[in-house]
Amino acid sequence: MSFQFKPAIREQVGLLIGLAGGTGSGKTFSAMRLASGISGGKPFAVIDTEAGRAKHYADQFKFDHGDLKPPFSPQAYAEAIFAADDAKYPCIVVDSMSHEWAGEGGVLEMHEAELERMAGQDWEKRERVKMSAWISPKMDHKKMVQRLLQIRAHLILCFRAEEKVDMVRDDKTGKMLIVPKKSVTGLDGWIPVCEKNLPFELTTSFLLTADAPGMPKPIKLQEQHRAMFSLDKPISEESGRGVALWAAGAPPVPLTEDELDALCMTMDVTTLKALETAFGTAYTKAKAIRDEKAMKKLKAVYDGQKEALRT
Repeated sequence: MSFQFKPAIREQVGLLIGLAGGTGSGKTFSAMRLASGISGGKPFAVIDTEAGRAKHYADQFKFDHGDLKPPFSPQAYAEAIFAADDAKYPCIVVDSMSHEWAGEGGVLEMHEAELERMAGQDWEKRERVKMSAWISPKMDHKKMVQRLLQIRAHLILCFRAEEKVDMVRDDKTGKMLIVPKKSVTGLDGWIPVCEKNLPFELTTSFLLTADAPGMPKPIKLQEQHRAMFSLDKPISEESGRGVALWAAGAPPVPLTEDELDALCMTMDVTTLKALETAFGTAYTKAKAIRDEKAMKKLKAVYDGQKEALRT
């Protein structure tokens, strides 16, 4: 069999997007808005593990609903997602993906079942085989992830997030302090309930918090996707439309004059520190869509404002 190459063209690329958050963070509503924008008026699919709670949004969004019931095994998730993909939905929302890890019949329970099979109530043996008992559950999880990478629809995975803390000793006082737990996938102690590497297996992933519902805090966000997600406003249908256009291979759309003027106005600040922050955000947005005209104007406004603040 001969192996062939052809020029790479970005067309109909399916994105895997993760939204993690605690109660009141707006993750389900944000996922619905994003999916609505991606679908462009067509119905999208919602795989609901939360006893039909997604139906609360039935009056606001156009989607078809499916209940996924326990056991929440990796295979069950994969089968439900592939069923939606086979039905040609443009976008699939899974709410919540956390059950695959920590729900009834999920990976954690699969690990406990393996321990029980291998060691029963022999606690010393259970300790010895604890790592070996992970092999089968984690293999099932990895198979599911590999299957998700084959999905042609855009896939939005919602994760619960939990606030975690650590006890650390203060080097100066010697006292024990309670501090937010640090994690590569979490922010300020809020950690997605899922296998620790999953947010990085996705195309892009965000943390949402209750103090700013819907506002995306990046866990993983690559340069080519920054233009689709404004970090200074809630995730919206506009983000979904940008995702769909980019994935379809559409060339970047230059900023309109009004959009460019609005970005320039963000640099009307009173401190150099605020100026640096505003310029960085605005310039990144223009650079992500390769808008040379906008980048030049933003740099000129930045230089002028910087000089003014120094005098």
